[in-house]
Amino acid sequence: MSHPHPELGLPPVLAPGTLRVVPLGGLGEIGRNMSVLEYDGRLLVIDCGVLFPEDHQPGVDLILPDFDYIADRLDDVEALVLTHGHEDHIGAVPYLLRLRPDIPVVGSQLTLAFVEAKLREHNITPFTLGVKEGQRERFGVFDCEFVAVTHSIPDALAVFIRTPAGTVLNTGDFKMDQLPLDGRITDLRAFARLGEEGVDLFMVDSTNAEVPGFITPEVEIGPVIDKLFAEAEQRVIVASFASHVHRVQQVLDAAAAHGRKVALIGRSMVRNMGIAADLGYLHVPEDVLVDAKEIDRLPPQEQVLMCTGSQGEPMAALSRMANRDHKIEVGRGDTVILASSLIPGNENAVFRVVNGLTRLGARVVHQGSARVHVSGHASAGELLYCYNILRPRNVMPVHGEVRHLVANGAIAVRSGVPVENVVLAEDGVVVDLAGGQARIVGAVPCGNVYVDGSSVGGITDAELKDRRILGEEGFISVFAVVDSQSGKVLAGPTINARGVAEDDEVFTQILPDVTRALEDAVTAGTVDAQQLQQVVRRVVGRWAANRLRRRPMIIPVVIEA
Repeated sequence: MSHPHPELGLPPVLAPGTLRVVPLGGLGEIGRNMSVLEYDGRLLVIDCGVLFPEDHQPGVDLILPDFDYIADRLDDVEALVLTHGHEDHIGAVPYLLRLRPDIPVVGSQLTLAFVEAKLREHNITPFTLGVKEGQRERFGVFDCEFVAVTHSIPDALAVFIRTPAGTVLNTGDFKMDQLPLDGRITDLRAFARLGEEGVDLFMVDSTNAEVPGFITPEVEIGPVIDKLFAEAEQRVIVASFASHVHRVQQVLDAAAAHGRKVALIGRSMVRNMGIAADLGYLHVPEDVLVDAKEIDRLPPQEQVLMCTGSQGEPMAALSRMANRDHKIEVGRGDTVILASSLIPGNENAVFRVVNGLTRLGARVVHQGSARVHVSGHASAGELLYCYNILRPRNVMPVHGEVRHLVANGAIAVRSGVPVENVVLAEDGVVVDLAGGQARIVGAVPCGNVYVDGSSVGGITDAELKDRRILGEEGFISVFAVVDSQSGKVLAGPTINARGVAEDDEVFTQILPDVTRALEDAVTAGTVDAQQLQQVVRRVVGRWAANRLRRRPMIIPVVIEA
């Protein structure tokens, strides 16, 4: 297998007759999915999603793909093809269209409806093209055919791209559920037909490559939810992704069967389910849905709240309920159902919410204690079937952390794909397809782009490190006034500390050392204020490390008089 290496240089100029694939997100992580295909100077972008921040990225709202690779070539982009409507595939579309608003956006009906609603919030009116399974459209040199796939959101599509250099099948997110709620199965007949034509590069979902066997059918979740509703003594609160139409449908059906009313909580949940209902993807039983402002008028045993926050997001409704920071007060007898899988990296945040709700007296049910969710991603057995049906010449695992990509590559090899034809890449690693062979040829810069409030890309990893230090180690400021002629300290030094678990008296120990160091530095010829501040930082930092066993942020201010 081809492994990316840190020492990879920039890729060579694209050779004639070669197709280049550059993943800008989604490889080595769960989220931020985006790939760029290039042939003869023209570009096709597949998906444009966001990644949600982890605990070590304080203050960050979203993480975007790095658009720098295409920023000065946006006029070369033929189209942006979206495989489905989840945030990790469409969430960054507004930020890309800010750079060029007229990029044609291609996707299924529900996907485009979700994107258009999101773009309206950014005051962007896109040029869109709706497509269906079986449809074939040409975007410059890229001839795209769309194939139905099953996922945890309706209307998901795989895309088969024909180019003069070869063919690419990108699955998007998919599974092989044979009993989906909407009856729309992954079109394996189309997969077989494309396999007969020849798949030169198979870009395939890797999320569940480590999970053996086959994913449980979605229809088996309904009876479990129905049973939990029957057992519930008081209010039922269900948390899921704001785009999980199938799960909301099962909650609405269970509520109708047990004489309960449902209120949707959260702006994105209300918006997405309104769109899904208007387009016929969500079927709302009569008189079941009520406004969130009206739900409190009903007795608790008739209430169902469908909300966001299944991943422990700090500002989501469920987290605020767990922290008693929401108008809905969770209490004894309430049942809380976390109807989604854990995204890797979110475990601590989720279980903080679980513990908080349990402490309040609620019964909390999650994937680890009951079958209240099934994954939307193909497991190892399903992937093996796909390899055997398609018989791809080359395989490039996508959508997953490194361990998922490696596991997927191993399945491909077991199915008969030559080991040298399995390309394990990560974000920014450049893969060229020529003469039926895919290989790594270099890498391009591809960092994280952080959205922090209204700032996009303004926060760097160095500044995030400062935030972590402030949050974990505390803050010390040192002020002094120095006579630049004599070197005498005229005022101070004074020290103020925040977030350091010590009494102020402790810092008096270091004041003589700071004074002496400043006077010695001036005597030795150091008169620049910035250099004197560095002297103070070194003295205080060394003392804090030795005496306090901490490495706080130190802000020295030295004024020359």
